[in-house]
Amino acid sequence: MVINKDIAIKTAELLLQIKAIKLQPQEPFTWASGWRSPIYCDNRVTLSYPTIRNFLREQLSNQIEELYGKPDVIAGVATGAIGIGMLVADYLNLPFVYVRPEAKKHGRQNQIEGHLEAGQSVVVIEDLISTGKSSLNAVNALKESGATVKGMLALFSYGFEFAQENFEKHDLNLHTLSDYNHLILQAQNTGHFSLQEIELLKSWRKDPKRLDR
Repeated sequence: MVINKDIAIKTAELLLQIKAIKLQPQEPFTWASGWRSPIYCDNRVTLSYPTIRNFLREQLSNQIEELYGKPDVIAGVATGAIGIGMLVADYLNLPFVYVRPEAKKHGRQNQIEGHLEAGQSVVVIEDLISTGKSSLNAVNALKESGATVKGMLALFSYGFEFAQENFEKHDLNLHTLSDYNHLILQAQNTGHFSLQEIELLKSWRKDPKRLDR
């Protein structure tokens, strides 16, 4: 869920500007899953732009305080959200941990890196929500460690219905700075895409496997 529509449009504008998000309706990308997609998102690119990363960390931090007050700890989901999560934790002057996809096979065999005590409240930071699987895996690991997960904030979400259903099933609050709907609005505003291309972008999100047929 997007809280502030103006921030959502601004975030989409910045992500397009630095090509953290690329739109190619006529030349679809191929994701690791094998899906063909007119959009590719790599929000780690934001870390290379100080003005933009500072804007994002401040907006995420402000929304955390608005929604939850100050938690005890900020957690980033590895690897994409480690950088932005650390920036948010620093801005709020809070401890930071990050969560691996699975426990290491050597050493201390940690899945959660950093100091986290049972009972501490945590807000999780993500860079991108697609299916929600990796995000919810991180949340489960935090809960199993005894932490209280207040919710999750992400930079961007594709807004797939099945992802929303996954979060609802796990009773997890998800908020994002921007999402696919606001991205399309911003794409229309740029005038760089034809009406046919905009319609393709809209229809793809409703049926993301359509380009594979």
